[in-house]
Amino acid sequence: MTGRPEDNEGANGRESEPDPGPGHQVTGHTHAGGIEAPREGGPAEPVAIGPGVIQIDTLLGGWRRMTAGYLVEGPAPVLVETGSQSSAGALLAALEHLGVGPGDLAGVAVTHIHLDHAGGVGDVARAFPDATVYVHEKGARHLADPSRLVASAERVYGPLLDDLYGRLEPTPPERLHVLADTETVEIGPGRVLTAVDSPGHAKHHLGLHDSLSGILFAGDAVGVRLPDAGILRPATPPPDFDLGQAVHSLRKFAARRPSGIALAHYGLLEDAETLLEEAEATLRSWAETAERALREGRDIAAALEERYRFDTSHVSAEFREKLEVLNGFHSNAAGLRRWLETSGRMPAERDYGAPPPGS
Repeated sequence: MTGRPEDNEGANGRESEPDPGPGHQVTGHTHAGGIEAPREGGPAEPVAIGPGVIQIDTLLGGWRRMTAGYLVEGPAPVLVETGSQSSAGALLAALEHLGVGPGDLAGVAVTHIHLDHAGGVGDVARAFPDATVYVHEKGARHLADPSRLVASAERVYGPLLDDLYGRLEPTPPERLHVLADTETVEIGPGRVLTAVDSPGHAKHHLGLHDSLSGILFAGDAVGVRLPDAGILRPATPPPDFDLGQAVHSLRKFAARRPSGIALAHYGLLEDAETLLEEAEATLRSWAETAERALREGRDIAAALEERYRFDTSHVSAEFREKLEVLNGFHSNAAGLRRWLETSGRMPAERDYGAPPPGS
């Protein structure tokens, strides 16, 4: 259930540090004394985005429209994504507002174990003692025993960890259910969630496709598109990012012909075919930029910022900061660099396909 030991080995054959997540870097975009995410008023009202699908703003760091969870309703309702531990209070309040009592939730599914997606799992599992927790095979052991994951995150984020994300409480192993590719979770008659193994962003990543609404919950595999910024960015954090796997996962999503894509960051986008094509083109373009910078001995983050900063030139400084905190150039550059350096070859040219519109 918890994966093979070799699944967590580095290139040298020794066990590497677990991916702490959330996979987003805060370097260079903090206020004095650290990030001070503004409290933007009370919780946003949950909103229906499809038949029996409720979007919940989990208010990462107090910011609205930053991270979302999704309640899939039926006789055996399932919550997709818990958000961070710092979001648990807002999430539980929203579920109570929706009339979901302690004995009502049948399942909690996380797309991957980065702390902005799964940090609240232990708290939610405790609040809903009958809920099964669904997770990828390669993430299960870290939900059961998050000590190494949290220690790794603490080294990365220092005091910001508690301020912005919180930690991760353990989930009893007997409550965990590892989802295999194409395995289904029954919500009720005529409604199942189908798991889609989708590495690339992280090796422990799953998409979840709702048979009734047609919505595919894509976690971070498609990227980040905050409503306040309005542009799609890839999410390529270390240590797991792999371009080939990421593109393959996008094509697996497309093959399912979803009616829409629900991003964790943030919300439902209905033109799934166009979005997935844009996501692939954008990934290839960013990878090409990173490889060229590495060949030329330039800083990858600087090269990415130089090429793509115009994407947010129309966005206010406040909203640009939200995007940089969640999905900054530095974290994407670090993941791209690791992928390039561990891929085993650096060809002079590689076919990345057509660049995205406007690049």
